[in-house]
Amino acid sequence: MRNAALGLALLSFVTVAPQPLAAQQAPPTGQAAPAQPPRGNPADTEVWEPVPKVVTPGATDAAPPSDALVLFDGKNLDQWVATRDKSPAKWIVADDTLTVDKRAGNIETKRSFKNYQLHLEWRIPPGVTGAGQGRGNSGLFLASTGAGDAGYELQVLDSYNNKTYANGQAASLYKQSIPLVNANRKPGEWQTYDVIWTAPVFKADGSVTSPAYVVVFHNGVLVQNHVELKGETLFIGKPVYKKYDTAPIKLQAHGDPSPPISFRNIWIRELP
Repeated sequence: MRNAALGLALLSFVTVAPQPLAAQQAPPTGQAAPAQPPRGNPADTEVWEPVPKVVTPGATDAAPPSDALVLFDGKNLDQWVATRDKSPAKWIVADDTLTVDKRAGNIETKRSFKNYQLHLEWRIPPGVTGAGQGRGNSGLFLASTGAGDAGYELQVLDSYNNKTYANGQAASLYKQSIPLVNANRKPGEWQTYDVIWTAPVFKADGSVTSPAYVVVFHNGVLVQNHVELKGETLFIGKPVYKKYDTAPIKLQAHGDPSPPISFRNIWIRELP
C-alpha cells in the first residue's frame, strides 16, 4: 500500500508538456483560418504626371545634349564679351580651341544664369613653366558678380606634380574648399570640369536665405560634393556674400608669367 500511495503522490507533481502554439491556436474542426491583412494596391504609390520632357543626349558624355546652350564650339566667341567693358571678347580662337590672351583680360558670357549644369574642358600647355600659383593659373567663375575677379571661383591650375596651398590647387573652390582628391592629368592633356551650380538666394535686404552650393567632377572624378560656399571668392580675407539675382560665367586671364592655357567644348544647361 505504501508503494501505491507513493506512486500517486509522484503523479501529482508531473507537469504536462505544453502544446505548440500553433496547436493551441488551431481553429476548431470545420472553421476557416483567419484572413490575412490586405497587401494594398501598388498603384497607390505610382505617379504618372508630370511626364519628364525628352532630352537627347550627346553622342558622347562630353557632347552637349539637345537642351544645352553651347557657349564655345571651337568656331567663335559670339557668346562672350570682355569683362571690363563688355566689348567683344578678344581671346584667340584657332584649331577648335580658345586660348587666353592675358593682355585682353577676363572674358564672360553675354547671358546671365542662375542654377545650371556646366561642362568645360581645359588644357595646360605641354611646355608650361613656373611653380605653385605661377604655373598655368586661370579660373572658372561660376557667377561673375562684377569687374575683375569678383564672383565665385573654381580654380584652374597645373596641379600635376606642382605643390601649392591645398585650397588653391586645381578643382578647389578658391580659398574655401579643398578638392576631395587630386585628379589632374599631366600638362598637354585635356581635362574636364562638370559642375552643378545652385545659386544663393537673397532677401530684399541682401541677407542670405539659402547659400550657394556646388558639385564638381574633375575628369569624371567627384572632387566637390555639394559644398556650401561661405560667400564670394576673396584673395585676402574671409568670403562674404553680395546680393545678386543672375550672373554671367567668367574665365580668368591670370597675370602669372607661364604660357597661357586653353579651353574647348563649353556648354550649359539651365536648371530650375
